[in-house]
Amino acid sequence: MAAADDRVPAPRAPESPRRARIVLAEVSRRDDRADRTRTELAQQTRVGEALVRGLVRAQLALALRLSLVVAIGLGGLPWLFAIAPAVGRVTVLGVKLPWLLLGVVSFPFLIGVGWAYVRLAERNEQDFTDLVQRPER
Repeated sequence: MAAADDRVPAPRAPESPRRARIVLAEVSRRDDRADRTRTELAQQTRVGEALVRGLVRAQLALALRLSLVVAIGLGGLPWLFAIAPAVGRVTVLGVKLPWLLLGVVSFPFLIGVGWAYVRLAERNEQDFTDLVQRPER
């Protein structure tokens, strides 16, 4: 009787090696550009300062535009009621229109403007990140 150790394993089919294409010039060029930009940001060079200044300017412009929307939207209501007093005397479900607009409708309006600000500010930041990480072409 033959022992289990005496068995010879069946020969395997030879595996062909997989070929991988490695292009070092392209990889290093992309990494060098991204690393250089990150270094300029971290070391606060003139280029890094210009990039950050552009982001801050974009965020400030967004905040000012949406502040103007709120100022016109909510600040314009008292002007409307002063110019057209008949509109101020309208009642809806037993509540005067000025109270309804300023006391109830203003909150969803402000929430909508806040939601829009967050979305647009995140888009500005994503554009900045894409600019910093964009490979040189």
